[in-house]
Amino acid sequence: MDTQQNTALTRALAEVPGPLPTSGVIHIVIPHTDRFTVVGNHLAQHPDLSCTAIGIAVRIQSLPQGVEVSIKALAAHCREGEKRIAAALRELETLGYMQRVRERLPSGRVITRTVFCNQPTALLHPRSPATAPTPPQAPAQAEAEAQTPAPAPAPAPTTEDPLPPGTPGTPVPEAPAPLPVPPPPPSLPQAPPFVPLPPSLPLVPPPTAPKPPPRPLPRPGEPTPELDRAATAFLSDLHRHAPRFMLTENDVRQLVPGVAAWLERGAHPDAMRHVLTDDPPVPLRRPALLLRHRLTELLPPPPPGVQERAALARRPRAGVTPFQTCDDCDRAFRSPAPGHCRDCRRRCATASVSGSSTTSAIPRSPKPSSR
Repeated sequence: MDTQQNTALTRALAEVPGPLPTSGVIHIVIPHTDRFTVVGNHLAQHPDLSCTAIGIAVRIQSLPQGVEVSIKALAAHCREGEKRIAAALRELETLGYMQRVRERLPSGRVITRTVFCNQPTALLHPRSPATAPTPPQAPAQAEAEAQTPAPAPAPAPTTEDPLPPGTPGTPVPEAPAPLPVPPPPPSLPQAPPFVPLPPSLPLVPPPTAPKPPPRPLPRPGEPTPELDRAATAFLSDLHRHAPRFMLTENDVRQLVPGVAAWLERGAHPDAMRHVLTDDPPVPLRRPALLLRHRLTELLPPPPPGVQERAALARRPRAGVTPFQTCDDCDRAFRSPAPGHCRDCRRRCATASVSGSSTTSAIPRSPKPSSR
């Protein structure tokens, strides 16, 4: 069977003015009457924007005001995923087509406003109304102005003395016809005002801002074959304790330096296994990426060196009073030297005081005289 010919397309090609090009695209332009959006070539042919970013910009420009244009809202109506849409929005923000600003409402709530400009270069170099080009006139208005008679030139002055006004026979001058007043030029549409960030709000990066690069995997200060063997054995045996952490040979080879850094800092394998595999996300799709993140972010501090341990040993410690046994009642008490307990000392003191008072009450005999 022969290829079916589209008669409508053939008829439209026949109506294209001028000779058709031998190569390249052929445009069939049909004027829009409703549901259309004007897009500038600076956006449609931008050399620094990807086709995804241009398509997202055209879609945002075609939406009415107030429609949500977040990443999730665009992903719900587009075939592109959230990552590609986020990258396209970052491109539009970099070139000034879109801007996200945070604003605090009178109620205290902070909202994010998304401002899209179809021509960002016009905001940098705005044109004044005086230098704006005059809009083209309608055909009916131009024809009416062409049919308006031009005003008659003023008569040349004569050397004869004119008659005073009011003299009989003196022609009364007619008032000149008023000149047509051109209509005022239409005002250009003003760009939306830029909403500055309130000084009281912190500079929070937008959700489409580029994220910083991830931190590198830690490595041991002095790598040794013993550390490599211990780290390899730890990772190879990890699935026996946590079945969801089944690692490939390439994953084990890449994660060995991080585990060796933990072992070098004195981490116990059981403690490491608990920290690295506890409470994983469900479902766990990439166990190697989770282990890499936890090995980097949860790295323990290095143990104190020889000098730090010697300084800790030289620190004076608070003395502890030893236990002693009382010589009289065999009761245990704390004292730096052996002796009696508190009760026995009190009893001895009471006995000594009573003995001295008894001795002082006995009358003494008078000494014999020397006569």
